[in-house]
Amino acid sequence: MKNKILNILKNTDGYISGEKISEQLNVSRAAVWKHIKNFKKDGYEIQSVTNKGYRLVSSPDIITEDGIKSELNTEFIGRNIFLFDETDTTNERAKANNTAPEGSVFIAEVQTHGKGSRGRGWVSPRGTGIWHTILLKPDISPLEVSQITLVTGIAVCKAIGLNSMIKWPNDIVIGGKKICGTLTEMSAEIDSVNYVICGTGINVNMESFDGDIADRATSMYIESGKKYVRNEIIAKFLNEFEYYYKKFLDGGLGVILDEYKNHCITIGRDVSVIFKKETIIGKAVDVDENGALVVETADGIIRVTSGEVSVRGIYGYV
Repeated sequence: MKNKILNILKNTDGYISGEKISEQLNVSRAAVWKHIKNFKKDGYEIQSVTNKGYRLVSSPDIITEDGIKSELNTEFIGRNIFLFDETDTTNERAKANNTAPEGSVFIAEVQTHGKGSRGRGWVSPRGTGIWHTILLKPDISPLEVSQITLVTGIAVCKAIGLNSMIKWPNDIVIGGKKICGTLTEMSAEIDSVNYVICGTGINVNMESFDGDIADRATSMYIESGKKYVRNEIIAKFLNEFEYYYKKFLDGGLGVILDEYKNHCITIGRDVSVIFKKETIIGKAVDVDENGALVVETADGIIRVTSGEVSVRGIYGYV
């Protein structure tokens, strides 16, 4: 009911009476008033005028289940949400709750031990970014799980816009600076997957970055000059993720591969690859049907499925 009332307020241009809301939802005006009162407590600015009704002036930038679900149009992704004010990492919360339904999402305002790729730390301060993990239980081979990272990349780019691109396989960049990273982990047997957790950190409303990352990181605010409501960005991402995830499950990576390539800034660039403990210089020419990066070197073609890949012009690599 709360989500329905919030949707009505968000989609109304001007005021709407409590009576009209109660008629639309077949509830009492007292019930509508009670929910309006709770919205105000949660930080929503709602004007109440006699003989006019209610008008939503602004929404708080507090991550809430209601705020996310009011923008959600998914079948199962995000239908179960676990919110944490502070936790170690959302990936760890997903692991600890792996019996939850597929599509459950774990979200934290603060991560105290945020992790990036290859064990690096991920800075995740309060109130500025999106730190969340999706629990998945796909009926696929363990060898295909890494492809979910590519699915996530497309979904992030679609959700945040701003000419964002994918640095193969799991970073999202704008103008050569990182705005988002993904860490995908799994529990599996030899030939079957128990569960997959897909953790994503998105820099949303950061105004600046300190230290070593100042020249390598950016945020949606820095790129656009405007603040974003994080509930809306989370919902956009979850909507896009389910769309591409279902296509991936139905037809494999091949059905979305062209779209991934269109968003992949790595293709066509000179790269430095740590491959089989050697550093190899070459040119990224493609991403194949298994999600591997195809690199043309002086000694021939190699296919990179994991490892360190530096791309010329990104994160200071020249």
